[in-house]
Amino acid sequence: MTKFGYTLMTEQSDPKSLVEFAVQAEQVGFDFEVSSDHYFPWLDSMGHAPNAWVTLGAVAHATERVELMTYVTCPTIRYHPAVVAQQAATLGLISDGRFLLGLGSGENLNEHVVGRGWPAAAVRTEMLSESVDIIRKLFTGEYVEHKGEHFRVVGGKLWDVPATPPQIGIAVSGPLSCMLAGEKADAMIAVEPKASLGEQFDEAGGRGKPRIGQLPISYGTDRDAAIDRAHDLFRWFGGGWKVNADLPGTAGFDAASQFVTKDDVADSIPCGSDVGAVVEAVRAFTDAGFTHVALVQIGGTHEQQDPFFEWSQHELLPALREL
Repeated sequence: MTKFGYTLMTEQSDPKSLVEFAVQAEQVGFDFEVSSDHYFPWLDSMGHAPNAWVTLGAVAHATERVELMTYVTCPTIRYHPAVVAQQAATLGLISDGRFLLGLGSGENLNEHVVGRGWPAAAVRTEMLSESVDIIRKLFTGEYVEHKGEHFRVVGGKLWDVPATPPQIGIAVSGPLSCMLAGEKADAMIAVEPKASLGEQFDEAGGRGKPRIGQLPISYGTDRDAAIDRAHDLFRWFGGGWKVNADLPGTAGFDAASQFVTKDDVADSIPCGSDVGAVVEAVRAFTDAGFTHVALVQIGGTHEQQDPFFEWSQHELLPALREL
């Protein structure tokens, strides 16, 4: 049975509100919650970027049932993989085993802040692969020495590790990342409902493992206002990850999305209060073999999120359960 999740969108809300939203999402019946992990929002109008790990620690303490995950963390430049391993192990303990570590090769938007430059895509995949190896070794709780092509670990050891370490998901967008995920991940993560991604994941060893997707929507009883909000906050989405991964800041995203119209947004993101439109958008993921789908409600305030939770509880989630 497909599981349905809620996205803690750190780029559009302050950390206290995110924790409150997490509690509400659990109360209305969402199965899991994912958190973005950014240093910058994509657009200035989004206005936020609190630390995801601190926020998830608070969420883990405030919730009881929902599964949690990063969607996704880059363990290569802004964070060393040894630091990610420690954060993930700690969150696994605080959440009583409800945490899945979602990893990806990153975006220049967030990683440029430490001044190490931005490698080519193939190099980023190599770095991610080496990072996964380091994290898994540290999850054993044993001392780790590692001297690789991209990273070193000298006498590393995690002193607080769950009896069952967090599972690892890897974000995919094409053959190279699908191969890496199939070989080294416990789950596949993607933002596009493409069956080909799952097929490539299967071929590389991912058969039978979870596939986790994400879908932005803009709920509101006034459809025009919902479209306006989606255009203001989410027009960057149309660029695709191959473009988005290389842009260095909000000005770049604003320029790259300047010709995206409100009609373009309305055609690609369900806007308004039509349950059927969201169900059909989710169906694209389930038909492509996805086992989990996390929804993003566009808009970072309680005025934009609270009605979404009520609608989800009484209308949307019951309809999605019938898929």
